[in-house]
Amino acid sequence: MDKQRMLVVDDEEDLREILKFNLESEGYLVDTAPSAEEALKMLTEEYDLILLDVMMGGMSGFKMAEKLRKDFHNSTPIIFLTAKDTENDTVTGFNLGADDYISKPFSLREVIARVKAVLRRTATAETERAPERLVYQSLVIDITKPFSIKEVTARVKAVLKRTGSLNAANKKQVIDIGEMHIDLSTKCVSIHDRLIPITKKEFEILNMLAQSPGKIFSREDILNKVWSDDSYVLERTVDVHITRLRKKLGEQGKHIANRSGYGYCVEL
Repeated sequence: MDKQRMLVVDDEEDLREILKFNLESEGYLVDTAPSAEEALKMLTEEYDLILLDVMMGGMSGFKMAEKLRKDFHNSTPIIFLTAKDTENDTVTGFNLGADDYISKPFSLREVIARVKAVLRRTATAETERAPERLVYQSLVIDITKPFSIKEVTARVKAVLKRTGSLNAANKKQVIDIGEMHIDLSTKCVSIHDRLIPITKKEFEILNMLAQSPGKIFSREDILNKVWSDDSYVLERTVDVHITRLRKKLGEQGKHIANRSGYGYCVEL
């Protein structure tokens, strides 16, 4: 298994080196940057986590986080490290997409524990890889190879005819939202005949929202439905999955709307 890589961004050299040493002792690969400007130049590398100081000379950590999310469309988890621990600062950090917020001074044990917790929370979406094969009864399709949705549909119908279940399968097994084609029988999502490789959880969220266009589902609603058996999943997990789902859907991701303070819905 590849080691997880993280980026520590702080203008205090001693603190950077202390965090680097201790995190590397835990088995992580660690890069450091003395400023937000330098950190942005390093994003050609893929990181599993960013530890980001808020108050730095030049660009602040808040501003860097905003650029990451809005300009770079980067969803790498962020833990803010800061001496600014007022409620407004904390809320600002989370609104900018932070996954955690650690107030200075802090203990290294606390930092390492929080790092591990964030990586655990986000690992589900990272490791929940889209399947390489679609299997339906006797039909097996290798989605790593080029194919058209029309071809898949024809082959599925052929299997259904052989099994005598075509009529049953035709009962509301497809939902169309904008240019999105959501096939409930095969658990596939396509746009213009192009299959979108989404994970099981992402499909379940999209299906839940698409079944009731215009209805707002709170993060708690989505957690209870999609993660019903896991009591340790936080509401932030929903945001992470929906952010990644929107990115995969491209322009069609606009149909998944965020109603600030309430939750998410699908808009036609």
